[in-house]
Order: sequence, then structure tokens, then C-alpha cells
Amino acid sequence: MDVVHSRRLVAGVLGGLVGAAIVGVLPSGETLSPFALALAGIACGGIFAALLGTRALGPGSSLVWALGYGFLVWIVCCAFVSLGGHSDDLRMPMIDVVRSRFALLVAIVLASVVVGISVGFAALDERLEARRFHFARAVCAGGFAGVFGGWAFGKWMEQAGFFPLIAGLVRSDSVSVGVSLHFTIAIVIGASFGLLFQREISGLGSSLTWGAAYGIVWWFAGALTFLPLLLGKEPDLTYTHAAALFGSLVGHIVYGLIVGLLYAMVDGTWLWLFERSDPLNRAAEGSGTIALSSLWRGGLASVVGALLFSIVMLQTGTLTRVAQIAHGTTIFEGFVVHLVIAAIIGASYGVLFHYEVLDDLSAAGWGAVYGLIWWFLGPLTLFPILIGGSFTWTTAAADAQLPSLIGHLIYGIALGLVFRDLERRHLARLFVDERLKRRWMRRQRPIGTPAPALWLFFLGTGVVLPIILG
Repeated sequence: MDVVHSRRLVAGVLGGLVGAAIVGVLPSGETLSPFALALAGIACGGIFAALLGTRALGPGSSLVWALGYGFLVWIVCCAFVSLGGHSDDLRMPMIDVVRSRFALLVAIVLASVVVGISVGFAALDERLEARRFHFARAVCAGGFAGVFGGWAFGKWMEQAGFFPLIAGLVRSDSVSVGVSLHFTIAIVIGASFGLLFQREISGLGSSLTWGAAYGIVWWFAGALTFLPLLLGKEPDLTYTHAAALFGSLVGHIVYGLIVGLLYAMVDGTWLWLFERSDPLNRAAEGSGTIALSSLWRGGLASVVGALLFSIVMLQTGTLTRVAQIAHGTTIFEGFVVHLVIAAIIGASYGVLFHYEVLDDLSAAGWGAVYGLIWWFLGPLTLFPILIGGSFTWTTAAADAQLPSLIGHLIYGIALGLVFRDLERRHLARLFVDERLKRRWMRRQRPIGTPAPALWLFFLGTGVVLPIILG
């Protein structure tokens, strides 16, 4: 065993011990003895370091792998309670079992953060020299993105009257103090995003999803855990209390989406202006051509997904509601508006993810993620605004839109797979020179990066939380 592997294993074990302490300290509902919790933490941390440590090339990638791993551990714990627990547990409906283990999910997510970051720092080695890290770029780009993400999140906080609560962190009840603290925290979290994920950012789409997942992590860590602790209260990790903070969950996701997208744009612009230079090699296509062709293929790929989604909308009677966006009233008008919106979303997918898709699995994964993102952005946020109302980040609204959640996932998967096929055909005609193909492949996300863990964590929590909190 070399030095790097030994460091990873030690970091995983120590991180597992800290994670076990978090599970033991927080009201997670676990009744294991401290010794049993310590053994469980050592085992989980050691297994993570041994199985996934070689894929952890830094704190950001390791954190994502750990979050996916932790979500699987939580699923196993729920299955154990459902299939092998006490007789009282065996008579519980599955939804009640999952809700009874919500506090454990919070503790496991926090423990996963500790394990992932510790293993990631231990894994830093010479392989990362090719991925240059620039501290100032990470902090400035992340902080800049955090301002705009904080502005969007602040709209909900103003509506919900949360700014005096934030001001309570410094023993004040002033709204202006709460606003100042909110933006300070938003900037710090945005800067931390840049520090953790600068090496992982390879495109706008992946950064968008990284940001959304990071927002969910901060909902667990901030709104549910650190905020009450800093206010001198014991965290309430019951699912009923979490349901009351569902608006905060959506706000954290929207914040993360904006931070991820803006960070990738600012970071890429910085590299283009100050660092990236390649005068000897020409790209296969110009940037404008790539953007336009990706827009066209994304819009075309959206047709299949939109048609499948329309079946769900017909069954739930939502096409007439969609027609209200264009001041229509009929199902046909709603169907036309639905196709237009689907084409716009599909076109944006083409621009954001055209460098991310390597195979059919990644096409389905990124497509499903993008569909879920638009469930949060569409029926819960933009659609109520477009018909003259206000965004509705409540469990009641989410519960009413659960059929739409299924439709968005179906739409996203179909969009990703069809776009993958169109992209493959386009590239086959484009790569008349092998050098052009190699140049294109260097810009894509390599196999082995933590994209599968990102899909698992974001899709898992993004689908499960609205269900168990509703």
C-alpha cells in the first residue's frame, strides 16, 4: 500500500469516527451505544476510502462521492428497519419508515461531508498538477456568483419573514441586519463552492448540477442544523419541522443553481481572457457554430420528451392551466405552449450539456437531473409567476405537482437520450480528422469523475424529500 492510499484510509477512518460522533450527538433517533456507533463509523469511513478513495482526486470530487455513498447507506438503513427491524417497524408503511429515518438522513449527510472532504484532502497528489488551482479565481468567481444566488434566495426569505431570524445570529431583530448577514453568508458559501469544485468544473451543465446539490447540502447543514445551534436551540430534525422549511429547501436549490451556472461562466471567461492560449490548434467548430448547433439539436431532441410528458399532463388535466401562460383556455392551446416551453428547455440543455455526454448512461443521467431541476424551477417557481401569481415553495404545492415530477423526469431522460443520438451523428460527420476528435474529447468530462454519485445524491434527495415532507 503506497503513501497516498494509506493517507486516504487513515482519513476515511478518522472522518468516519467524526461522522459517528455527529450521528451520536444529533437527535438522529439512533439508540446504538457509543462503541457501536464508533465501529460503524470506522467501517463506513474505511470502506469508502478503500472502494472510492482512488476516484477522490480532491476535496470536491471526494465530497460528491461521499454524498452519494452516504445516501446509499441511508437507503440500506431504511431497508433494514423495514425488512429486519422490530415487529412494530414491520407493520409501518414504507413512507412512515422513511419519515422516521429523516433525522438519520440529516446526520448521514453531515457525516458524509466530513468523510468526503477529509479523504479528498488526503488524496491530493501529483495527478492534480494538470488541473491548476487558482485560489483568487475560485474565491472571486464564487463570491460573485453567491451575490446573485443570495438575491434570488432573498426574495423567498423576504416573503417568509426570515430576515429577523437571521439577524438573531448577532442578537438583533433588524431586517437590514438580517439582509446584510444573509448576503455575507451567501458570498462565503459561493466562495467555498469555488474552492471545492474549481478542479471539477468542466462545463456549464455539470456546474449547474454541482451547485444544486451543494445547495441541498447547505439546507441540511444550515437551516436544519447550524442555524438553530447558533441561535442557542437544539436542532429539530423531525420530518414535520423539515416540512415547514420546504421553502428554504427550494431556495437553497435555486441559490445553488445560480451559483453553479454563474461560477462556471465567470471561471470560463477568466480562463479565456487571462490563461488559455492555443494558437497552433484550431477547433473543429467556432464557438458560435457550436452554440447554434447545440441549440438546434437540443430543441429537436425535446420533441420526444415533450410528447411523453404531455401524456402525464393529459391524465392530470394540467394542459389547460399551461394555456393560461398565453391567455388561452383550451387543451390544444396548452399543448402548443407546452411544446414551445419544452423546445426552449431542450435548447438550453444542448448548450449546457453538450460536453458532458459520453454515452447513453450519462445522457440519461444528465437528462434526468435537468428534468428535476426544471420541476423546481417550473411548476413551483416560474409557472405561478407567469400566470400572474407568486412562486409557491410549499409542501402543499409540491404535493400537488408530484405527477408533474414524474413527467419532468421522463421528459429529461428522453431529451438526454435523443440529444445523445443527434450529437453522435453530428460528430461522426464532423470528425474527418482524428486530431479534431482528440481535441473535442479533451473538453469532455472524463470517465471516472463523480458524475454518477452526483446523479444519485441530487436525484435521490430531490425526489425523496418532496415525497416524505409532503
